Amino acid sequence: MNTSMKCWEISAHGMENLALATAPRPQPKRGEILVKVDAVSLNFRDKEVMDHGMTAKLQFPFVPTSDMAGTVVEVGDDVTRFAVGDKVISTYITNWIDGVPGTWAQMPTQGGPIPGMLAEYVATPADWCVPAPSSLSPAQAATLPIAGLTAWMALVETGGLKAGETVLVQGTGGVALFAVQIAAAHGANVIVTSTSDEKINRAKALGARHGINRLIEPEWDVAVKALTGNRGADHILELAGGDLQRTLRAVKPGGRISIIGLLESEELSAPIMALLASRATLTAVAVGPRRALEDMVRMVELHAIKPVIDKVYAFDDAPAAFAHLVRGAVGKIVIDVSGHGS
Repeated sequence: MNTSMKCWEISAHGMENLALATAPRPQPKRGEILVKVDAVSLNFRDKEVMDHGMTAKLQFPFVPTSDMAGTVVEVGDDVTRFAVGDKVISTYITNWIDGVPGTWAQMPTQGGPIPGMLAEYVATPADWCVPAPSSLSPAQAATLPIAGLTAWMALVETGGLKAGETVLVQGTGGVALFAVQIAAAHGANVIVTSTSDEKINRAKALGARHGINRLIEPEWDVAVKALTGNRGADHILELAGGDLQRTLRAVKPGGRISIIGLLESEELSAPIMALLASRATLTAVAVGPRRALEDMVRMVELHAIKPVIDKVYAFDDAPAAFAHLVRGAVGKIVIDVSGHGS
């Protein structure tokens, strides 16, 4: 095995500083596994970390990205969870195995402040990985750790989703399309909002029953009420941010709003009387523990769910992949590290 490897790293904040480099191939320490990275999926967080750290203090040069799927090629002493040849995916929030999470300081995250996955090899504690779904390709499996688990936590783990309930999903990004598939698999009535009929149709192909084009129906809360017999949605995934007034009008009395990613605004605002009148529960969802990721992997295999990938880029084309992330995607953007393809 070569003693060196290729990796992408930044020498300072800013995507313009992303450069391909050669580094020593890491050696697994006690409790660690050496993983040959097959694929990495991109999250908007990865761009934010490169741009300004996103509250994390980075040590430069810094390897970005959080999510990977790969193959174990070496194990350190005392490793019992995995053996050479096992297929694994990373977890995002380290040290959160189950139960109530600790502070961010107690559970640092992969891809900032912990060095990330955009390399040919990574050495990582075995406890920070889970077995990859046997039903998915490496590119598909790499999309699960953040986007897939976030949707799972919002709807199933903390949301207690039941068959027959109505789920409103905003947009068609990675978390949104996972939410459509997970909700449909649980027998929910799924409504998707978008500014594109084409994207709505793609969401319907994944199990959404209704779509609302916000350009045609800007008062989408009224449309949601009409589609639910004036009852409102049981669950709403708030993925945009900004003014919550329409979201509060669209949720059923006492329903649930999961605050996930503020793609259009970093602020949330709502009149207090509207919030009180809705009697809604607002819950912030920030991915989840390893045990929940293992649960979701079993569900993905059981229901034959296939993550939606907009495009797979070659390892040498990482900057183009990040550019695609910035301009927007339907589903996930993936970088093929090992040349296995999609």
